[in-house]
Amino acid sequence: MLYFLKKYPVSLIISATVIYLSFFKPPQMEIEQIPGIDKVVHFCMYGGLSGMLWVEFLHNHHHYEERLWHAWIGAVICPILMSGIIELLQQYCTTYRSGDWFDFLANSLGVISATIVAYFLIRPWMARRYLIKNDRKD
Repeated sequence: MLYFLKKYPVSLIISATVIYLSFFKPPQMEIEQIPGIDKVVHFCMYGGLSGMLWVEFLHNHHHYEERLWHAWIGAVICPILMSGIIELLQQYCTTYRSGDWFDFLANSLGVISATIVAYFLIRPWMARRYLIKNDRKD
């Protein structure tokens, strides 16, 4: 557990925040009158969580190619599973929240979008940055 606290502190804070926001009783606000704003929030929460998991993984594991499957599990599968479990818990364990398959879809799309950005943009950038940094030391 201490390993994850040291290696993934921001991701753990984001996870805790997402869980908290998923179960607290929100006040009524006029922003809810904007159609689809709820789905945008879901997309951003899970996209941010997955993106940060990718960034912290890539930062902590410079020779990540042999362990890349850890990132796929931790930054893709786990957030999607967490999302589904939370939607089910909202539906069956709360009286003030409801599970919604479209929320689950928005969450999953956020994770997938963050993964595409992380894998095709951030991963190569961090790999080049690490190589340049190591070349300066030699």
